[in-house]
Amino acid sequence: MQIAQVLGPATSTIKHESMVGSKLLVVQPKLIDGGNDGGPLVVVDGVGAGKGQQVLISSDGRAAREMLQVDKTPVRWTVIGIQDDLN
Repeated sequence: MQIAQVLGPATSTIKHESMVGSKLLVVQPKLIDGGNDGGPLVVVDGVGAGKGQQVLISSDGRAAREMLQVDKTPVRWTVIGIQDDLN
């Protein structure tokens, strides 16, 4: 699991059948000090996150299959939580 910032939505005219109807986001993984951890990723959103929010992402394949309710999927990264705004 890792913290990431949502950069915005991703649109795809063609998706793997396991992803049809799923919301895609582009996120930037973050290091503990707030710096970027590599390049942006495309993730499947399971919680309704929006642009600018800090989210928790997971590369757990089993969680992705359960979220999409399928036996097989090419999905690697999913959003599994939204960081609380503590202000």
